Amino acid sequence: MIMSIELSRRQLLLATLMAPACVRAQLVTDIAGRKVELPKRVERIVLGEGRQLYTLALLEDPPLARVIGWQGDMSTFDPQTYQQYRARFPQIDGIAKIGGTSEASVSPEKVLSLRPDLAIFSISGHGPGRRNPLVDQLQKIGVPVIFIDFREHPLAHTIPSLRLLGQALGREARAEKFIAFYEAQTRRVTELTAGIGSAFRPRVLLDARAGDSAGVLTAGRGSLGELIEMAGGINAGADIIPTPLGEASLEAVIACKPEVYVATGYQHPGTSAPGLRMGAQVSEALARESLLQVARRRPEIASLPAVRSGRIYGVWHHFYNTPYHVVMLQAMAAWLHPQRLAAVDARATWQQMHREFLGMAPTGQYWISA
Repeated sequence: MIMSIELSRRQLLLATLMAPACVRAQLVTDIAGRKVELPKRVERIVLGEGRQLYTLALLEDPPLARVIGWQGDMSTFDPQTYQQYRARFPQIDGIAKIGGTSEASVSPEKVLSLRPDLAIFSISGHGPGRRNPLVDQLQKIGVPVIFIDFREHPLAHTIPSLRLLGQALGREARAEKFIAFYEAQTRRVTELTAGIGSAFRPRVLLDARAGDSAGVLTAGRGSLGELIEMAGGINAGADIIPTPLGEASLEAVIACKPEVYVATGYQHPGTSAPGLRMGAQVSEALARESLLQVARRRPEIASLPAVRSGRIYGVWHHFYNTPYHVVMLQAMAAWLHPQRLAAVDARATWQQMHREFLGMAPTGQYWISA
């Protein structure tokens, strides 16, 4: 009898110790609307895009401990940040490449050979999408796939995506802490811009990856266009294209007569490629010089009211696919309404985010005015 009671106590203790892992096995709905059963234990993660590290680093410490595979887009499109992480985490070079910089380059065989516990993909972008056959292949061998989104509809999807990642990674408390920070910093803008009438909202043209093409890649109904509206502007691209991001002709851009021009870019200091120099290792002077070049290089852009009046601004392109965009929101709101938003300091927010969530000091230039 005594032995039976002692055995029951041990079983109860064992059940208690195992409870957190059991709680982790839960059914969630991802951003694509799919029901996904999360695994009890996640040790091996495949990222659909390397730049998902921006978000993962907010929740994971160290950020690369469980990543076993990703695409090569981060080292290609943002070599400066890649080098920053390499200096702190040399093992970054050992993470398997599942592809280059496009969905078509992803090797299903490589992904399957890595035996991941979890795959994290985005609903759009450079990695495997919702209809990619790899999703079904992974599910058939018992590997859950979750879809997140910071790119198409940041206002609706950022917080649910963060919460989903927190659940999947067992980092719920960390996710909720960042969500609280994100919401507080967003409110600092919306409380001041919500009451601005349309007559006082300038028309803003977003020129994404400025100078990369003959036309203008801009935000339509979604993506960074949503942040323009939240910052107290009118997104000129919403009248040109119906999708979150799309190519607009120079004729359509001229016709919309924007009062403010915002370029995005990611070129690094040593490149000879055209475009905005922005991000880690970029100086303020170089960022400003390159901004003036992209605004004036094409006669059609140089003739816009925004450029002629000097209301020219530049931001780091990769804000478009990470919750870091809350800092871009603050910077842009201050540009559009400098008196009303005088108390909002985007640089202080950027530094606080790095200090409290990323564990390193920010370097380089991520937004600039002409």
